[in-house]
Amino acid sequence: MVMTRRRTVMAVILLAWVAVLAWHVRREYFRPLTVRLAEASANLVPMASYYAVKLGDATIGYAASRVDTVPGGFALMDDLRLRVNVMGSDAPASARTVVNLGERLELKDFQFTLRSDFGDFEVAGEMAGDTALELAIDAGGDEQTTVLPTGGPVLLPQVMPMHFALGEEPEAGETYVFEIFDPSVLERQRVTLEVVEEETVIFPDSAEYDEGSDSWVPVRYDTVETWHVKQGFGGLELDAWLDPDGQVVKATSPLGYTIERTAFEIAWNRYRALEAAEARLATPDIIEKTAISVGVDLPEGDRLGRFAVRLQNVDLEGFDLEGARQTLRGDTLFVESEAELPAGGYELPADPDAFGAELAATPLIQVDDPEIRRTAEEVLGGVTEPRAAAQRLSEWVYSTLDKRVTLSVPSARQVLEAGSGDCNEHTVLYVALARAAGLPARTAAGLVYVRDRFYYHAWPEVWLDRWVPVDPTLGQTPADASHLRFVVGGLARQVELVRLIGLLRLDVVSVEER
Repeated sequence: MVMTRRRTVMAVILLAWVAVLAWHVRREYFRPLTVRLAEASANLVPMASYYAVKLGDATIGYAASRVDTVPGGFALMDDLRLRVNVMGSDAPASARTVVNLGERLELKDFQFTLRSDFGDFEVAGEMAGDTALELAIDAGGDEQTTVLPTGGPVLLPQVMPMHFALGEEPEAGETYVFEIFDPSVLERQRVTLEVVEEETVIFPDSAEYDEGSDSWVPVRYDTVETWHVKQGFGGLELDAWLDPDGQVVKATSPLGYTIERTAFEIAWNRYRALEAAEARLATPDIIEKTAISVGVDLPEGDRLGRFAVRLQNVDLEGFDLEGARQTLRGDTLFVESEAELPAGGYELPADPDAFGAELAATPLIQVDDPEIRRTAEEVLGGVTEPRAAAQRLSEWVYSTLDKRVTLSVPSARQVLEAGSGDCNEHTVLYVALARAAGLPARTAAGLVYVRDRFYYHAWPEVWLDRWVPVDPTLGQTPADASHLRFVVGGLARQVELVRLIGLLRLDVVSVEER
């Protein structure tokens, strides 16, 4: 009974991480374009567009974009609301972005807010001249400030496609490159837009209530000429159809998510219908979209010692498949897990000159926070041997955090206060505590085997004379050989895993228990 419950909880946690990916995919391909470039701004008038967010044929959310003229420039607003079904559990979230631009469409300031039942995440930014962006980050009441050197004007995601649409006449076959700052992951990203062709798209422009079907139905359609573009970032490719003003008309992702422009009444009321539990549970479960079956039963509960698997039907370029216990030969990945944690060969704290990035604080990994440091000291109780420290931290995070689905941007301090979360929350807290103790740690993500299938998952790696994976979500220290690492890094890198979903096939070559 205990083992059955534990396996069920683990599966829910793993799938919740995929829901976070779904949110970031939406963020990447839905670029509401609501202002003209400086030479076209004189003709800009207030406008609003509304969208149905779907997974397959089922509505899972609502989105809206709006532009207003204000004294001295323009205000852009982007609103998103999602309700995701993950193994019968409701995972709601909403996001709002407000951007203020000057008369020449230069960035003045912005505010990004993500709200979920886990907590709030807010980022406010203000330009200091045109060489620096001042950021204020609030993750569940933990406020931080930082200054990001820019070396010039800053391009936000909400404005980028307008530069594409109105900066110069797009041409089929051409590729346009942009560098943006994304507030939701606090990082710069390189984005490409490849023009496929011009296409005509028809969408509902207005609607009326139909008593017979008890729903809002289209009564008038609009026809618009669009640019079909393929948007690329981090190896992921998404499709979007942009009108002459740069406004999104339709967009699709490899996950099966789509955003379609429609009448407000249709978009809003379809989303409101999700408030009924039976409606939410009728939407596709993410498990059916992401789990990968291998057709054989593998050892579970950290018993898998050696594993070889062929990675088929995907381009492996750019993934972190080599290193430490993983070896890639052609399309076959060989993984050999440790029977126990290596000794480490040094005492804590590790040399900061040798492990600068893996010991450093970030806006979401608050290494210098007093509560993080106090907790790390309390858990370790004076231990300075890295192997013992890694073990203690893993056991403490596993036993302390409740396992529950979240749609959030995980912050270590917020997780510590909430005492719950999925694999991303477990990982970010572990990494923060380890770094606070002087134990080099980083985030890894990829696949793990649970309950007869592979799921997308995140876990920490610690330095013990080499990078060794531990899994405080599943209670594995060290993690077993079914942890197939594809990327190293935070959410901005983990989004790259989306290009595997629905395509990757795993063929087991060999299995050995430990």
